[in-house]
Amino acid sequence: MPQSRRMSFFEAKTNALVGLLVSWLFTYYGLPLFGLTPSPVAATGITAVYFFLSFVRSYLLRRVFNALDKT
Repeated sequence: MPQSRRMSFFEAKTNALVGLLVSWLFTYYGLPLFGLTPSPVAATGITAVYFFLSFVRSYLLRRVFNALDKT
């Protein structure tokens, strides 16, 4: 049974929120291992961009694969 648009949205949102937390933690604590030391504000900005891209990508791919599954 294909996933509804609402559940696709909820799944993508949950996945992106978990990714948001992981990304911020790595940006703030992991990048210094590579000689880059972002401020908390810079880490938040970098993470926000990746959050938006991840959310849109996940939702669109889910919709594409659901459409392909119906054919």
